[in-house]
Amino acid sequence: MSKTKTLLKNLGPGLLFASMAIGTSHLVLSTKAGAQYGWLMVIPIILANIFKYPFFEFGVRYTNVTNKTLIEGYLNRGKGYLWFYAFLTLITTFTILAALYTVTAGLFINLFKISDISLANVALGLFIFISALLIVGRYKFLENSLKFVVSILFIALVVTTALVIYQGQVETVSDFSPPPIFNDAGILFLISLMGWMPTTVEASSWISLWSIEKWKTQKQKPTLKESLQEFNIGYFMTAILAIFFLIIGSMTLYGTGIQLSGNGIVFADQVVQLFTTHIGSWAYIFIAISAFATMFSTCMTAHDAVTRVSLDIIDLLSPKTKLQGKKGYFALGVLVLALINFIVIAVFSANMGKLVALATFVSFVVAPLIGYMNLKNVMSDDLSKEHQPKKWLQILTYAGIVFLSLFSIYYFWVEVF
Repeated sequence: MSKTKTLLKNLGPGLLFASMAIGTSHLVLSTKAGAQYGWLMVIPIILANIFKYPFFEFGVRYTNVTNKTLIEGYLNRGKGYLWFYAFLTLITTFTILAALYTVTAGLFINLFKISDISLANVALGLFIFISALLIVGRYKFLENSLKFVVSILFIALVVTTALVIYQGQVETVSDFSPPPIFNDAGILFLISLMGWMPTTVEASSWISLWSIEKWKTQKQKPTLKESLQEFNIGYFMTAILAIFFLIIGSMTLYGTGIQLSGNGIVFADQVVQLFTTHIGSWAYIFIAISAFATMFSTCMTAHDAVTRVSLDIIDLLSPKTKLQGKKGYFALGVLVLALINFIVIAVFSANMGKLVALATFVSFVVAPLIGYMNLKNVMSDDLSKEHQPKKWLQILTYAGIVFLSLFSIYYFWVEVF
């Protein structure tokens, strides 16, 4: 079998990672970075993707070599590691999915001009539709459908970016002066951008679980080299698309003096409207599809991942349960998560920003700890010396831990004190 055919056959976990990562961090934060600060923001986007790379790579490495999930590795390091990760997952369960579905429902209403249905009802429709897709299709359908969705998203974004570049830089206002980056507002934005780029570090275990599911559909498990190649493609795609969104924001909004909303739903609608003003109303369909496909695919992958992670944690904390791998329990997990997060949206919609801020705060503060836990896994006796990360990757990991720690300490200081 040729290398290309082998790579296409192995496509899955890395693609799902890309689909999950290309959400709010790209559509909102990358575009806003370009719109407010211009091309300079390409530097922190690239740095975040470089420094975080080892933490996600270790999820693929550990699972390929040991046939165990990264979460099982936490348990092998000590039960305290697993309880810590379980606490993080609990917070994610009650916040991240609700936030993602809220933004996606808002986008659906704004992009397709449906004003007579409430946001909660649109979110409910999305919960029902995505839950049905996950329960009926399971991993195989998720992978195949996302190959289609990500392809549409990539093509739509390439077309949109090319059109924006062709139209040229939008005319700047005469008295425009770029906002400072190194004041409190600028640094907090930097922290948000880099903290969520390409996604939160605890999602490293999601790739691990998807890898296990992917191999169940194959006659032969890929080698470590093949698994890493597949993941690297997905990871590289997330970085490229983040730069695409930054280019779009910079070319169409930078220097106009237009104030962008801090609300993700309103912001996305603003961006779409401004694109069409700059490019032409005929381009609306490309931009609308790009924005909605971005958030829809993120909802679907995150819903699947949090379900799998929750079942894995329950199994490891209570070995007699053995929920993972059973269709009935997976379906129940998907539905329970949908119900919990719909209730969160219905009850706490007015305070959704505070819930997301809590999840953001926790993710930032614990990111270096998750990075360290992942390093402990791949440097343990679970892996032979030849399969452990090379020296340069270990050095990059420590640099990433220091990098994230400094940002976490600053964020903690600003938010708490």
